[in-house]
Amino acid sequence: MATITAFESITLDGVMQAPGRPEEDTRGGFAHGGWALGRDDETTMAFAAASMARTRALLLGRRTYDDLLGFWTSTPEPNPFTEVLLAQQKHVVSRDDDAQPGYPASTLVVGEATETVARLRAEVDGVLTVLGSGALVRSLHRAGLVDEYVLQIHPVVLGSGTRLFGEAARADLALVEATTSSTGVLLARFRVG
Repeated sequence: MATITAFESITLDGVMQAPGRPEEDTRGGFAHGGWALGRDDETTMAFAAASMARTRALLLGRRTYDDLLGFWTSTPEPNPFTEVLLAQQKHVVSRDDDAQPGYPASTLVVGEATETVARLRAEVDGVLTVLGSGALVRSLHRAGLVDEYVLQIHPVVLGSGTRLFGEAARADLALVEATTSSTGVLLARFRVG
């Protein structure tokens, strides 16, 4: 049976919307896109690499899949992500059974997220890592399917935007590891339960 890790960049007030670039996700009139830019350093990169080294496959919502791979496959190389993202096995969660994943090593997982992911989790071994995919993470969190949260908590408060947990039920987390980057990003890994 697989375990599920949610790897997220969030602000101090829990916003996860559009960390990477201004036009990444403007839903709801969000005007703070790109809030995480300029905060990567050797520590954040090593932390992300260690998390990805534990990953057997990625688990992505359809919107994040299209945006993430669309962006990195159109970004000039060399960059540290394109080759890894294309090679990594990806499970794309969607309600649309006509959707066709457009990148290699991609499998469509069709249906209600909690049901399809619970089945997938029972069928495979290793760590399934969710990147971004806020609606998917919130759904899996409510269903008790997330085993670990790997968070890059940025020292910024935005006051608006989509939050990682939204109106979630209480969950007790145990801190597994934590460090701070030279740019003030708190890097923390929490186990659920």
